[in-house]
Amino acid sequence: MFPRTLYTSLIALASLAVATAANPSLSLKVSGPATVDGVNNLKVVTTVTNTGAEAVKVLNDPNGPLSRLPTNTFSITDASGTTPAFSGVKAKYVPQTAIANNAFTVIAPGQSVDVEHNLSEAYNFTTSGAGTYDIHANNLFYVVGDDSTIQTVHADSATSHSAQISGPLAVARSTVEKRATYNGCSSSQQSSLVSAASAAQSYAASAYSYANSHTSSTARFTTWFGTYTTAHHTTITSHYQKISGNSFSSFKYDCTCTDSGTYAYVYPDTFGTIYLCGAFWSAPTTGTDSKGGTLIHESSHFTANGGTQDYVYGQSAAKNLASTNSGQAVMNADNHEYFAENNPAQS
Repeated sequence: MFPRTLYTSLIALASLAVATAANPSLSLKVSGPATVDGVNNLKVVTTVTNTGAEAVKVLNDPNGPLSRLPTNTFSITDASGTTPAFSGVKAKYVPQTAIANNAFTVIAPGQSVDVEHNLSEAYNFTTSGAGTYDIHANNLFYVVGDDSTIQTVHADSATSHSAQISGPLAVARSTVEKRATYNGCSSSQQSSLVSAASAAQSYAASAYSYANSHTSSTARFTTWFGTYTTAHHTTITSHYQKISGNSFSSFKYDCTCTDSGTYAYVYPDTFGTIYLCGAFWSAPTTGTDSKGGTLIHESSHFTANGGTQDYVYGQSAAKNLASTNSGQAVMNADNHEYFAENNPAQS
């Protein structure tokens, strides 16, 4: 199922926003083949239509149907409620950065936007098996106002798609050449990554040292992970211990992503390979939402490092998550990043 908890956090941000249109209204439809021989042929199209009276700017949220990234955008179930395993990517995304980079789609009244999604890139049906599946797309959108505020809009009508799947139920994913430290990276990008890797290494070592030596509540801990408990402290200390043991300079970096609103993404089970996107290159080396911090965020997603989730994005949402749901905060990638960046500094 797509990560609704992520969107819950952004609703809190959106509640502060003024309306961007009198009554923004969208519809969503999923279409595709009725029968599929081989999951590699399971390609669906999401159609987003502006059913309102005014043009809208909709963020190309990586977890939404306007993005082509193979994230957990769809809820896919058979008649018994069985779902395929998610095998796609987890990304770092900051809505305000996306707005600054014009990473949104403008949809005029009555206009429709189609986006094709290859579901084999994000889902593995080996365990769930062949059969007929209902495919629902995430129907929550973020509309940007002229003053850069964000308003949440659920599609007024959302039509799912049903497909009968047989044949091969998973595809092998191509990976970065094992001996290649960089793929598709210019010399300047490689130089930036050397600095980012060094910053991430320092962040990881410092975060682990701090967590390991502070065994009671501190302002820094409670800001990012909520009320101190021994169990939560043990969890985050374990994560930082593993991350600090990584050699960021030995990771594989792929610079071919062109998504201007996203910082980076990883396949959690493919340890040591990070894909850098457009927003990464304009980020500072250190500080809030930095290049070094992005590498901490993404490395925390690796299953070997703890397998964090993306329940929320951004500093404000991460702080709110810590105060309202500490159990999720200790498993949220941005909370790990912001604790490590420690900006503004807390003791």
